[in-house]
Amino acid sequence: MSAALIEATGLHVYYAESHVLHGVDFRVSAGETVALMGRNGMGKTTTLRAILGLVPPRQGTVAIHGRPMTGHPPHRVVRAGLGYVPEGRQIFPLLTVRENLEMAARPGRDGRTDWTVARVLETFPRLGERLGNSGSNLSGGEQQMLAIGRALVTNPDVLILDEATEGLAPLVRREIWRVILALKKSGLATVIVDKNVRALLDIADRAVILVKGSVVFEGAGTELAARPDLLQRHIGL
Repeated sequence: MSAALIEATGLHVYYAESHVLHGVDFRVSAGETVALMGRNGMGKTTTLRAILGLVPPRQGTVAIHGRPMTGHPPHRVVRAGLGYVPEGRQIFPLLTVRENLEMAARPGRDGRTDWTVARVLETFPRLGERLGNSGSNLSGGEQQMLAIGRALVTNPDVLILDEATEGLAPLVRREIWRVILALKKSGLATVIVDKNVRALLDIADRAVILVKGSVVFEGAGTELAARPDLLQRHIGL
């Protein structure tokens, strides 16, 4: 197994007195696409937020590129090599498409500048047609494209997408999956949360299923796709 870009071990996370994560281990290796799966409320977003430093774990550790990051503020965790596309997109609504991209653009952890604003516009031509539009004037699909583009121009080593295609029209969903596949082929590691289980398993190297804040399955995407009993039990398919 290749060296871990993300190594989270034994994460216990609480919201007030509510114990949400129960000893979650989560790993992402270079170039790997990992599907983080489970029904609503099972701890997927909390796991991502704990890794990113947005929710401090009460127990457990997080390392990025082997460097301990537990307890570090989110901006330091992200600059260690993570790009984040949050659920709900959270673009800046009063800034234009160009401003949203330019304010985020920076070299990666190792100085790479593979992803520029120009490359994002080539990847998402619709954004190029709306450069002067404010974020609030974009459709939901365009906002998601912008959120992905904004994460990519930080030149991350791992791209994390929480609810990658939620609420989007079918044509836009297909476009997002096309881009995710292209990112996989480029060698960029990705972590994906999405309700489209079939699309996830078509693209994921590895799948992790959470149930009530605990990992109940971890294995190859092909292995899980061949286990309809597990999908029915834990995902509801």
